[in-house]
Amino acid sequence: MLITELIETKRDGGELPAAELRAFLDGFLAGRVADYQMSAFLMAAFLRGLSSDELAEMTRAMIASGRRLDFRDGGPTAVDKHSTGGVGDKVSLVLAPLLAAYGLRVPMMSGRGLGHTGGTVDKLDAIPGFRTRIGLDEFVAVLAEVGCAMISQTEEIAPLDGRLYALRDVTGTVPSIPLIASSIISKKVAEGIEALVLDVKCGSGAFMVDEEGALQLARTLVDLATEQGLEARALVTDMETPLGRTVGNALEVAEAIETLKGGGPADLREVTLALSAEALVAAGAEPDPRSGRAALEPLLDDGSAAERFARLVERQGGDPAILDDPGRLPKAPLRRDLEAPSSGWLVGLDARQIGLAAVELGAGRTRVGDAVDPAVGFALHAGRGDRVEAGQPLVTVHAASEEKAEGALRRLRAAVAIGGAVPPPRKLLRYRVTPGAATEV
Repeated sequence: MLITELIETKRDGGELPAAELRAFLDGFLAGRVADYQMSAFLMAAFLRGLSSDELAEMTRAMIASGRRLDFRDGGPTAVDKHSTGGVGDKVSLVLAPLLAAYGLRVPMMSGRGLGHTGGTVDKLDAIPGFRTRIGLDEFVAVLAEVGCAMISQTEEIAPLDGRLYALRDVTGTVPSIPLIASSIISKKVAEGIEALVLDVKCGSGAFMVDEEGALQLARTLVDLATEQGLEARALVTDMETPLGRTVGNALEVAEAIETLKGGGPADLREVTLALSAEALVAAGAEPDPRSGRAALEPLLDDGSAAERFARLVERQGGDPAILDDPGRLPKAPLRRDLEAPSSGWLVGLDARQIGLAAVELGAGRTRVGDAVDPAVGFALHAGRGDRVEAGQPLVTVHAASEEKAEGALRRLRAAVAIGGAVPPPRKLLRYRVTPGAATEV
């Protein structure tokens, strides 16, 4: 089939034979298919979707385009977690050392933040000296020594995905469920893991704002991961308001450390334990999430998870003293408070607006190459459902300048809503998705 015929077939809703789709994708990676031709195909796939066979073949092509690790060697099960992105989401910083303390292996390859959502790698980069850019051989060595390793995505893993994403980013084809799924799962399979837990966020601060779309994405991810040989489970979790009480890289690291020591905000602890318990079930280490949670909670409360994180930080060149003294993390020179304009109940704390305010401060980026200030961000002093009084500090802005602080405060004012009645309780965990099933949690 000619390239133009292949594009036309997908444009008109047809299904491409596996061999021809693979040849097309391989040709793009080799330079035989032009960017404009692949862009046309991606738009056709965005509009028409991909069949399950096409999705599986596209994922296999991405995996085969680079190096593939393999931890199916008889040692502890290798498991990873992926989040679709949110505001204040520092779960990975707690989950990886927690699962390692339990006895699993956690090879975690993460991304940087883009748009209003934060990235795990940006948070790790806020730790003085921590190296997120290490080669795969060192990645494997750290994993063997510590039980977990956390690095930035590398071109050695699924380079075809990187090439395709660069085009999707500039052609309006990023928000496509099958293209998202193939991108995520290809990297996770190439990472060499055996089990995967997925955190699909839902709400104003999430990629999928509505519950129906989040469920569809969760099902697609679990089914594709299963087809590719992984044991996979997903939770659909709330992202109407930020997770935890901090937004911003160094601030979130400090909060993660607090949680690793058995404290931290209740919502962050709850989501982390829920996802970690699902990971244990996927890994075959525990029979159900309840027993998994019972096995994990003591590891947070007795310092085992914190000790494992300290080992990880030191092994990857960071300053382990931050575990005892988070004040060693970067600090912004300026603090300004957003005060409650009236008394009542905090009924709204819009995650998307808070995320955008963090980007304006410099805590995030709108383009891949943007610089990030690790010190800036927000500390939230009240959560949805809390009673507040007029003049009470609701948010402290950590900023680099008065101008930046004022810009953030303007957006924060639009993110906060105070009402006269207690809002319905926040449902943190919405659905559990397993192969072929989705149930309310």
